[in-house]
Amino acid sequence: MAPAAPRLVLGLLVLSLCCEACKKVIFHVPSELEADTLVGRVDLKECLQSAEFISTTDGNFKILEDGSVYTTSALSLSAEKKTFTILLKDIQEQVEKKIYVSLVEEEKKTQKTRHARDTVLKRTKRRWGPIPSVMIENSLGPFPLQIQQVQSDTAQNYTIYYSASGPGIDQDPKGLFYIERETGNIFATRAVDREQYPSFQIICFATTPDGYSPEVPLVHTIRIEDDNDNAPYFTQDLFEFCVPENSKPGVVVGQVTAEDRDEPYTLHTTLKYRIVSQNPPITPAFSLHGDTGVISVLLPQLDRELVPSYTLLVEVRDMAGQPFGLCTTGTVVVKIEDTNDNAPSFKQIQYETRVEENRVNVEVLRVSVVDLDEPGSPGSGAVYEIIRGNDDQAFEITTDKNTNEGILCVVKGLDYESAKQRVLVIGVNNEAPYLLAPHSQQLSQSTCSVTVHVLDVDEGPVFKPCLLRLDVKECEDIGTAIGRYVAEDPETGNSEGIRYRIPPGQCNWINIDDKSGEVRTVKVLDRDIGEMRRGQCNITVLAIDRNGKTGTGTIQVCIVPGNKNFPRIAQTDYIMCRDREPICLTAQDDDEAPYSTPFVYRITDRNLASMWKINAQNDNCAYLSPKGDIPFGIYDIPVSVMDNGGKVGESTVRVNFCDCVTPTECDGRSRQLSGGNVTLGLWAILAMILGSLLLLLILITICGCCGRGVMHRQVTDDCANHNLIISNTEAPGEEVMDQNIIPLQNTCDQGGYGVKTGDQQTFEVVKGRGHTLESVKGGGHQTLGSVKEGGGQTMMDTCRYSYSEWHNFTHPRLGEKVHLCRQDEEQKHSEDYLLSYNYEGKGSLAGSVGCCSDQHEEEALDFLDQLEPKFRTLAETCIKR
Repeated sequence: MAPAAPRLVLGLLVLSLCCEACKKVIFHVPSELEADTLVGRVDLKECLQSAEFISTTDGNFKILEDGSVYTTSALSLSAEKKTFTILLKDIQEQVEKKIYVSLVEEEKKTQKTRHARDTVLKRTKRRWGPIPSVMIENSLGPFPLQIQQVQSDTAQNYTIYYSASGPGIDQDPKGLFYIERETGNIFATRAVDREQYPSFQIICFATTPDGYSPEVPLVHTIRIEDDNDNAPYFTQDLFEFCVPENSKPGVVVGQVTAEDRDEPYTLHTTLKYRIVSQNPPITPAFSLHGDTGVISVLLPQLDRELVPSYTLLVEVRDMAGQPFGLCTTGTVVVKIEDTNDNAPSFKQIQYETRVEENRVNVEVLRVSVVDLDEPGSPGSGAVYEIIRGNDDQAFEITTDKNTNEGILCVVKGLDYESAKQRVLVIGVNNEAPYLLAPHSQQLSQSTCSVTVHVLDVDEGPVFKPCLLRLDVKECEDIGTAIGRYVAEDPETGNSEGIRYRIPPGQCNWINIDDKSGEVRTVKVLDRDIGEMRRGQCNITVLAIDRNGKTGTGTIQVCIVPGNKNFPRIAQTDYIMCRDREPICLTAQDDDEAPYSTPFVYRITDRNLASMWKINAQNDNCAYLSPKGDIPFGIYDIPVSVMDNGGKVGESTVRVNFCDCVTPTECDGRSRQLSGGNVTLGLWAILAMILGSLLLLLILITICGCCGRGVMHRQVTDDCANHNLIISNTEAPGEEVMDQNIIPLQNTCDQGGYGVKTGDQQTFEVVKGRGHTLESVKGGGHQTLGSVKEGGGQTMMDTCRYSYSEWHNFTHPRLGEKVHLCRQDEEQKHSEDYLLSYNYEGKGSLAGSVGCCSDQHEEEALDFLDQLEPKFRTLAETCIKR
């Protein structure tokens, strides 16, 4: 009985159309296809005999060399028809053919319903398909070796096509297997290497003698079973690792790795590592993890100075380390890295050397040390220092990088007369910090002493000090002695026989006496001239002894600023308006501190000092302002300015005190008044005279016109626009006629009213309720009357007044009021203020006409803008400033 058939979905070849250029094939298949399902078979040789390359345009299908078409994954026919193309290529002849394959879903057959008694048993054909076969790798035979047998109930002839899968797929495996045509037995012709061919898939075909294929092609898998024929091997021939000395146990040094070509995840590839030997053969210093191959520090003290490196022989074995497993050995070299755990030490404790005095930048001694650390590393590099005996920094020690020696040099000349020998203490350290081993003692610094003997030589003169600073006041006279600069002979300690000279090519500010060394100026030193602007100059001086030996020194001449400039006021012309805003005076002084600010300002003229005052604002500015009410005009005020050094400069400040709001209104002119030093120009005097004459002429004309006779018309409101308002009030307004002022229409007796006769108009003023105007004609003096009372009752008295009488009464009083409006109680010209008036009654709708009164009434005063020239002087006077 044949084995059970594998899971296959059979495809039925319905139609095969061949043509010269291509081929079209139609397969009827179920709607659902599983992976590795045989769809059908196409005769490839009919289209192209020598096909070298076979492929499909749809990745869901694969084509074998015999033309079998298989699915590569589960597939569902979403449409009624699915098509793809099989490509055949002959690379040598450059021929390409295409086979078009169409998949059509099978039509489902409807089964007729049967009754239970009509059920008929039907015998079905047994499927053929053996289970997968296994072949031992590197089998010893005998060959041919039977692998499997496949049989069909109806077929008698068997053929196979096979393909191999694995690393050697590109090799030709033909001839490895064959099948007996009559029996279906599959044989292997030789041994197989699993690493080359892990498995094979053989496609078996069963046919009848007449060539009919009653069975679907069978895919049979032959798996090559692994044999432990490969020993493991290390990935490197030599493993090299480094670890610092004195590392703690457990520190990872490195990892060794090995591989095995046998089948993964089996005992054949399960590896174990171990250390076979160590060189030098002392206490084991390292451990090796058996599973991971990690090497770690085992010895607590690794000393590079004792053992610089270790060589380990390691082994790897498969079969989980069993004795019968295959093994391989490898080499591991572990180098011990140096750390600075050894301090350098001097080879000698004491050194002696000699050097001539005044020699500089010369090597006097070399010292050497011993260090056990690795040469050339920072742990062995020496760093020298002078610990004691070098307070004046005359010596310097450096390290020779090639020999690691210390080089002692003199960088500042030594003086035999000061010290005949010098004793130095030198210490040494390493470039890298010390890293001590566990439980080791603290390292101490190694030191040595060096005695330097100073040799005496004949020296030239020496200036003391070598740099002399001389401060010279600015603008000193030529030839002024500013100091003395002498040198001494180091051998004798005196200045005898030494001559002094200033080499040419330097600033010629000073000269020096060749015998005494006295320094004098040769020109006036002024910081505002040429090269003296920088304020100082360094001059080299030579000292020459009897033997011709020379010494040099430097004189630094510094020009000290002096008080040579007078302070002056920067701006001297100002305009001051009626607001009397103080003027800020600013002075300038070209001298430097402390001969400049703060400045002191003062008015030198006594008369002007009584009118003007100066108040200091800061060190550089002062405010100039009038003391009281002074006339407008131009003032020339002499002001003296004294600087901090006591030098006084005088300037004249011209102030144009102008009757203006802003300085631009004056335009260079001022209202000039007499008094003090104020002078009036010719045009101003003429303008004042003409104005006075014009005003007098206007007043005379008005008096003449108004006093010719009695007016023939009543006084109306229109008169207010060009004349003084006839009213018993002192303020202008619309209602100029009071009810107590009544024009006379008829003749009257004591109780009558005004009467008009001829060309003279007479006004009758009714004095009632205690508020009337009375003209008393006596002695040429006019006064204000009071209420006439009789019998304890108020009596109504009426009097007639002519215009000339009324004018004679009001004119002097109005002039007196205008005059008082411009003066205060001390008869000084002052600003507007309220004046005291006698009681004049109450009940008037208008306010006071005084120039010092605040006008809050709402009467229309537009007529004041059209006043005639005769009233403008009065209006300007009464304007409140």
